[in-house]
Amino acid sequence: MTRWAGVGHAYAASYASLCAGTNDALIRMLGPSHARQALDVGSGTGTLASRLAAAGWVVTGCEPELTMRAVASRQHPELHFVTGGFPALPFPDASFEAITANFVLNHVDDPRRSAREIVRVAAAGAPLAATIWTVSPSWFWTAVCEAAELAPSSGGRLPEDKDFERTADGFARMLADGGWDDVRVEESTWTWHATPQQLWASVEGGVASAGAFYRSLEGADKQRFRSAFDELIAEHLTSGAVALEHTAALAFGMTA
Repeated sequence: MTRWAGVGHAYAASYASLCAGTNDALIRMLGPSHARQALDVGSGTGTLASRLAAAGWVVTGCEPELTMRAVASRQHPELHFVTGGFPALPFPDASFEAITANFVLNHVDDPRRSAREIVRVAAAGAPLAATIWTVSPSWFWTAVCEAAELAPSSGGRLPEDKDFERTADGFARMLADGGWDDVRVEESTWTWHATPQQLWASVEGGVASAGAFYRSLEGADKQRFRSAFDELIAEHLTSGAVALEHTAALAFGMTA
């Protein structure tokens, strides 16, 4: 997850609004709160943690990245955020009565080990909810690179023994391998109407693969990337935004 280092402010200005698209479904999956203790792993800038608190949960946000926690603490000073992340969460066994992990397990080095770590810190019978992307419009950034005649690295996939199929069924199998009981997965598709400012904030700020690639460029290549970005924006802009369709797999499970 080193590609996320230092990107908290850029993420808050860009992809945070996209990733919030699963919040309502995750809260629904957990069921009534009854003022129980919930953990949001990989809490980022705190959007989901804030929504959980509003739904009545007593929430702890756990986030390894300093700038993400800084944004979260500033935007949600009433919430508790701690330093930590996978593969070893800084909590005793059976500490929480519900756990969420929104777009986290698709970024870790060992997804099954991380799924088991969620089970470890969950109380018996605790509801567990997590998400990954199954369809993301990488075509946009691919088209930018092609127009700029730049070739990003094709790396980034996990070793075969650690990876899993990035589908609803593959996600369910991975979580079951990681010790989740009664795993059920549903898919949700929505369109993120991203402004040019949000998209450029993400890439200039180093967010995700496109941002990491942009940060690796120098001088003239950065200028070519920006020119290609502006051309593609002009081609696809409608009512001040670019329509980007995404699909997420939302998984619900339990501890034994």
